[in-house]
Amino acid sequence: MKKLIVIMIMCSMSVQLNAQSDEVQQLLLNIEKLAQFKKILKNMKNGYQIIFKGYTAVKDISQGNFNLHKTFLDGLMQVSPAVKKYKRIADIISYQLRISKEYKLAFNRFKEEKQFTVDEIDYLGKVYGNLFNESLKSLDELSMVITSGKLRMSDDERLQAIDKIYLAVEDQYSFLKDFTNNTNMLSLQRKSEQAQIEMSRKLFGLNR
Repeated sequence: MKKLIVIMIMCSMSVQLNAQSDEVQQLLLNIEKLAQFKKILKNMKNGYQIIFKGYTAVKDISQGNFNLHKTFLDGLMQVSPAVKKYKRIADIISYQLRISKEYKLAFNRFKEEKQFTVDEIDYLGKVYGNLFNESLKSLDELSMVITSGKLRMSDDERLQAIDKIYLAVEDQYSFLKDFTNNTNMLSLQRKSEQAQIEMSRKLFGLNR
């Protein structure tokens, strides 16, 4: 009987020891898994920090490039004193003033001389009007080029644009001179013809 009790006690202890051993092993296993999990989290954190630093660096560089680009573009909106003092600006304005003054004088004279028909006067008015409007467009272009905040252009580009406008206005003035001279010659020719007719009438005693 005593032996049976002893055996039962030993068996019970053996079962408890085995159970405790399994729990210990499971605990150790859990601790190992926890350590691995912590290591994984740490690696993930390090990786995120690396990525974030890289992104921040790229962003800073990009932002820096954008700021430089914006500064450059804003600079192109400004007109330098060298451009504003360019001689051909005054020449362009002078040409435009001469066009405005001379075409009005010529057109009014042709109307007063009465050597042209109504249709011819209308034609002269359209030619002079179109020429004057083109000269105003040239002034508008000049204003855009030499006014800060209007166009993004380098100094060289602005000077080239001014040169182009100058040549255009110079051509407009040359056309005005040629057209007015040719019209004036036609007017003089008609005056001469009219004078000859009047003289012939007087010589032959003809009435109008």
